[in-house]
Amino acid sequence: MLRTSLGFVGVAVLCLVGADLEISTLEPWGELGRIGWGFLTPDVSALSRVGDALVNTITFAFCGLALGVAGGSLLAAVFNQSVTVRAFCACVRAVHELFWAFLFLPVVGLTPICGILAIGIPYAGVFAKVYAEILQEADRRPLAGLPAASGKLSRFFYGVLPVAYPDLRAYTSYRLECALRSSAILGFIGLPTLGFHLETAFREGLYAEAPALLYAFYLLIASLRWWVRPRLVPIYIAVSFALISTDVHLSWDNVRRFLTYEILPWPMRSDGYYAGTGEVVFDLMEIGRWAWDLTATEVVPGAWNTILLTQIALVGTGVFTLLAFPAICRHFNGRFGRALSHYGLIVLRTTPEYILAYALLQLWGPSMLPAVVAILLHNGAILSHLTGGHANTLNLRVDQPQRRSDRYLFEVLPRVYGPFLAFLFYRWEVMMRESAILGILGIRTLGFFIDSAIAEDAIDKAVFLIGATALLNVGIDTISQIIRRRLRVRPGTVFTYD
Repeated sequence: MLRTSLGFVGVAVLCLVGADLEISTLEPWGELGRIGWGFLTPDVSALSRVGDALVNTITFAFCGLALGVAGGSLLAAVFNQSVTVRAFCACVRAVHELFWAFLFLPVVGLTPICGILAIGIPYAGVFAKVYAEILQEADRRPLAGLPAASGKLSRFFYGVLPVAYPDLRAYTSYRLECALRSSAILGFIGLPTLGFHLETAFREGLYAEAPALLYAFYLLIASLRWWVRPRLVPIYIAVSFALISTDVHLSWDNVRRFLTYEILPWPMRSDGYYAGTGEVVFDLMEIGRWAWDLTATEVVPGAWNTILLTQIALVGTGVFTLLAFPAICRHFNGRFGRALSHYGLIVLRTTPEYILAYALLQLWGPSMLPAVVAILLHNGAILSHLTGGHANTLNLRVDQPQRRSDRYLFEVLPRVYGPFLAFLFYRWEVMMRESAILGILGIRTLGFFIDSAIAEDAIDKAVFLIGATALLNVGIDTISQIIRRRLRVRPGTVFTYD
């Protein structure tokens, strides 16, 4: 494990050489002071203007989650038996929610159905994988008490589901928090959620209004345990679908045109476009030249920058986690210190990385630095919570070292390091998706070129680039699985698949 860790550190150091980490703003500390003062003096009156956005954030999340759970449950039933289903799930979850929203914008416009599909489709891929793994690892001993003639459905509902239900419910509850974050950031592309007002506030320098909106979002996430009860969730979902139903206007002509014409490579459509006939011509040579040029000029540089950013953020996340988790561990910190550190980590992991990067971009300018810091803070807070929680379950020996540094290095760290690596490698694919999507902010990752293609109404280019992003994520996920199997590390929890 040590050699693997040092190898990744070495790769990250090499990536630092080619990464753009320049601070280009003239007076970043003055801007930081204004942002800090805004967080201390939030403009609470701004909340009166975002009631509809807050409701939309919640309804999009519930509807998208319901769609994801329904699709994921069906796919989970055959996930382990079908290579095609596993490949399909890997592809759909490899594409970030914002990229899915970009794909649906030309078809349905800035409507609720765009946000719901953008959340529900990738979540279906995630739920399929996680639900299948939870069911596969469920204790099978209760099955021995069932009659031998019991059918498959009876064995599942009476022998497997009751055992797996607590984990299934806990993971679904966790994904609701993730869905709320996803719903909020969809506002950055114009959908009427909380992110729309956050972007406007940051863009216009309203640093007292933006923190008020963030605080409202923190309270929303923190209050989930009190108002989201299993028996009430079906009611919330029904009400959410009822609220958005009046705004759903789907044109099947747009769907047909998108699937059969607009996503086709430009060389197939160019002659018919200029002639006004809409004719499609299949010229293999021209299509190959189009794909090659796009790969050389946009896919390769975008993928390279995405990989650089991801590897730096991956190691940065690991370092942050190893330094931060003792703050919430009972073996190193008192009750008050643990509580304070715990709430600090909650804020960092609740704040969407897109919002963190957007705020840091105003501070430091358009380089990879804001993205690296945003990704490592967000993911580091999640991993610190998981690693610290694992460390809290350890019972140390009677003759444990008295010095905290010795206790950390020789007693606790060796026992949590394997699960920590598993947590980190599970997050690797997530960081790759985040690195790609942060290109929308002007960082030249794959998201930058996808955003440019959407702005140019070049849907064929956007689809090609999103496909390249998905393949890159699937490749990283495959490498991560190989490394985890080789190191024989497991996290022992389902809360690692964000």
